[in-house]
Amino acid sequence: MKIKPGLSKRKRSRHAPPGTAPGSLNVPEGSLKPKVKIFSYDLDSFEEKEVQGVHAIKSQVENFPGKNHWIDIKGFADKTFFEQVADSFGIHRLQMEDVFNVYQRAKAEDYQGHLFLISRCLKEENGSITNDQLSLFLGKNFVITIQDKYEDVLEPVRERIRQGKGYVRKFGPDYLLYALMDVVLDNFFPVIESISDRLDALQDALIDNPTRDKLNKVLITKRDLIMLRRAIWSERDKVNDILRSNFPLISDSTKIFFRDSYDHCVHAIDLIESYKEVTASLMDVYMSSVSNKMNQVMKVLTIISTIFIPLTFIVGLYGMNFSYTDPVTGKILPLNMPELYSPYGYVTVVAIMVVIVIGLLYFFVKKGWLTKGD
Repeated sequence: MKIKPGLSKRKRSRHAPPGTAPGSLNVPEGSLKPKVKIFSYDLDSFEEKEVQGVHAIKSQVENFPGKNHWIDIKGFADKTFFEQVADSFGIHRLQMEDVFNVYQRAKAEDYQGHLFLISRCLKEENGSITNDQLSLFLGKNFVITIQDKYEDVLEPVRERIRQGKGYVRKFGPDYLLYALMDVVLDNFFPVIESISDRLDALQDALIDNPTRDKLNKVLITKRDLIMLRRAIWSERDKVNDILRSNFPLISDSTKIFFRDSYDHCVHAIDLIESYKEVTASLMDVYMSSVSNKMNQVMKVLTIISTIFIPLTFIVGLYGMNFSYTDPVTGKILPLNMPELYSPYGYVTVVAIMVVIVIGLLYFFVKKGWLTKGD
C-alpha cells in the first residue's frame, strides 16, 4: 500500500469474523507463502538451512537435541502448515490465533513447556513508519519466530550467529530470545530520532511560514508518537513481566540482560513523552504564528486606511461643487469654496494631500509602527 511521506502505515486488525470459533486461524488476504529457515548451533558449530514441511523442522530439532535451534518462519498463506506446527510443538490454538491477528499488544505467556511472546517491530522506510508483529515461542532448546512479511529487523542477530560474535552461541535459547527482543527495541530509537528531526524542522517552518500543510504534518507526527507510545509501553510491561515472573525457561543469568532491555524501554518512553509535549507546543506555535501574521496584515490595512481617511475627507469635501456666484443675481458668494476657482487650487490641494501622507508616515515611523520585523 502506497502512502504519502510522513504517514505511518496503519495496520488493520485482521480479526476473524464475529461468531468464529476460538482458536480458528484466519489467513489474511494476500498473505505470502511460508518460508522456513532453521539456524542450528552450539558453541563450536553452526548450520543454516531452508526447509519445507513440519516433518523436516521436527526432525532437525529432535536429531540434534544438544544444539539450539532458531526456526524462522515468514508468511501466513498455508493454514494447514501452521496447524501442524502447533500440534508438533504443543502450541495452543488460541496462541496461534494471536499470531495471525497481527496487531496484538506485546505480551508474554507461559503455557505447558513453552513461553509465548509478541513484540512490535517498528521501522522507518521512505518517511513512513511500519508497525509489524513478531511472534516468538521459546522452548527447551528452540525458539520459533513467525512473521507475516519476508523483510524484518532481525538480520543483525542472524549475522551474529553466523559469525559467532557475542554471547548468542555461548548461551541457551533464552539468550537468543533476549537478542531478538533487544534488536526489536533497538529499532525504536532510529524512529524516535527521525521524529525528533521532523519536529525540529517543523518548528522552524511554523515560525517562518505557518500553513495548513505544516499543521497537518504536526498532527501526523502526533499520531505517530501515540502509536510509538502504545507499542513501547506494552514492550516495557512485557519485559517487566519477564523480570518479575518465574519463567522456568529463562535463567537468572539471562534476566540480567533483560534488565538492560527494561532500561531501554524506560529511556524510549521518556523521549516519546517529551516529544509529545513538543508537538503540543508546536500547535501553540502555529496558532501564535497565524495570529501574529493576521495582526501584521491588519496593521498594514489599518495604516493604509488611516492614510486615506484625511485624503478621502478632502476629496469628498471638494466634491460638493458649491457655486461661487448666485445663479440668479450673479452675486459673489465668498463662503462657497472660492478656492475652487483659484488657478492654483488643484495643485494646492494635491500638495496638501502629499504633505498629509508624508506627515502620517513620519508619525508612524516615530512611533515604531513601521519598523522592520514588526
